[in-house]
Amino acid sequence: MKFSVTVGAVGLGRDPRGLAELARVVEGSGWDGLFLEDYLVYQGDAAQPTYDPWICLAAMAMSTERIRIGTTVTPLPRRRPWKVAAEAVALDQLSGGRMILGVGIGDPGDPFQESSSPRVLAEMLDEGLAVIDELWTGRPVSFSGKHYTLKDVQLTARAVQEPRIPIWVGGNFLVPAVRRRILRWDGSCAYKGSTDAPQQITPDDVRELRADSRRDLDVKVSGGDPAAFAEAGATWWGRWIPPLSVAETRAIIEQGPPTL
Repeated sequence: MKFSVTVGAVGLGRDPRGLAELARVVEGSGWDGLFLEDYLVYQGDAAQPTYDPWICLAAMAMSTERIRIGTTVTPLPRRRPWKVAAEAVALDQLSGGRMILGVGIGDPGDPFQESSSPRVLAEMLDEGLAVIDELWTGRPVSFSGKHYTLKDVQLTARAVQEPRIPIWVGGNFLVPAVRRRILRWDGSCAYKGSTDAPQQITPDDVRELRADSRRDLDVKVSGGDPAAFAEAGATWWGRWIPPLSVAETRAIIEQGPPTL
């Protein structure tokens, strides 16, 4: 099992320069990954300065050598999939093959989303992932969907990782479409329950997901007993740190990951 830290690019010390330094602390303290939440306005609170996570990821890539970096998660319907495809490849090259792309539909209440309908956002997510996967091959791509259309376009820059940069799927684990999406791609960073009634993912949930999968699947969880999750087949255990002072954040990280 690997261990990660997740933070928002928000507040004092979490600007690109501050997150580059924080990434060095994460790496030096024995963690295996540092992932960023992807907001333009952090959890709808405009009073907190929020920084572009993709710029921060570039700074983190340049300041580390070993840890995995990425987003958990990027609301793909808020972005253009071809732009995300190109940015992720650039980050994978910059980091020497350490990028992970976590995706979800995003918050329907996000004022920057193009739709407030979860159904439409889910359609855009699935189409966007199909576009990204095709563009990452480096071959010419034509795509005609309900939300995106491409005609004979090609991105020839390739990622370091093969066959592609890992795609992890977030969202509510209890929603059948989210589970189907997880099984289609490379991993799960899903939560369980609605945001106003969260539940703890259990080791049995992990076992059930693994039983449904015909592929090697990364499963990232948080909370609970890391040893029990490792025995059930989870591959990552993550610690989320809310916006805190630099000293408080560093103190948590410097404790290091759990021991099994």
